[in-house]
Amino acid sequence: ALRAMNFGPKELDALKEMNLADLYRADTLRVHCLKIALDRTVFWPMLDNLRHQRESDDLQRELLVADAPLEMMQQLFGWSSREYTRWRRLLTLAPSVGRPPELNETDTHALWYAWQERIEAREQNALSATDYLDLQQQTGIGLRSIWALVQRWETYGEGLSATPPDRVAEHGT
Repeated sequence: ALRAMNFGPKELDALKEMNLADLYRADTLRVHCLKIALDRTVFWPMLDNLRHQRESDDLQRELLVADAPLEMMQQLFGWSSREYTRWRRLLTLAPSVGRPPELNETDTHALWYAWQERIEAREQNALSATDYLDLQQQTGIGLRSIWALVQRWETYGEGLSATPPDRVAEHGT
């Protein structure tokens, strides 16, 4: 930032020698050597972009804490397996191994109806990351199971049918 403001090596060395008392004394002088201006056409879009990135990062962390599978993070955010593993370690999350358990009929139906509600309210069939978190909170079903079933239903074109599948396990074969 200092180089962009036209500070060279001599100015940087001079700044290193200054202490807090020097800064207070410089503040009392009536002569100033800096001209700082705000470019509002850049400032507000930049803040909006930073806010959007912060919200996306928060959502991604929330998904990981809720045990989102690698495939979900890859599809929704373009994550690599290395990035997924690194973030799970940073968040001190236990490794998840194996397939999610198959849901019982009651949970399957609850998820089906909640999923149908969401996709009927949207213009496209694909759910957002927030939708998946909402489904988890609404149904109490783990994200790994939600992801696996929704992907299965989308793959086999079961989206928007009137009744839930009676035998979900048979659709994978």
